[in-house]
Formats: sequence, C-alpha cells, structure tokens
Amino acid sequence: MAQDANLPRGNPCAQCGTPIPRPDWVEHSEGRTSYLWNCRVCDYRFEAIAIYDEEQIQPLAA
Repeated sequence: MAQDANLPRGNPCAQCGTPIPRPDWVEHSEGRTSYLWNCRVCDYRFEAIAIYDEEQIQPLAA
C-alpha cells in the first residue's frame, strides 16, 4: 500500500524508549496529522501530532 510507505516507523516509546514499528492509528486534517502509538513492551499509549507550515499544506480532497 503506497500510503503505508509514508508512515513514520520506529518512533521511540514516550515512556520506556522502545522503538515502536508503526502507529496504530493515523488521522489527517487540515495542517496536521495525528498518530496514535501503543508500546507493546510497557503498554503505554500516546499521541504524536505533526503540524505543517502553511506553505506545505495541500487542500484535502473533497
């Protein structure tokens, strides 16, 4: 899946530092992308949000 190729990989757990292979959930909205990460080692869940500069934002398809 081409969309899968753009996912971040190996983000470290915010609690124990273990690399997490890929996010469990991704949500795109205007100017940002939210990622839900779940560490299988310590069972910690956290969200990371990427916020884009206005110049980088492309309108969402209608």
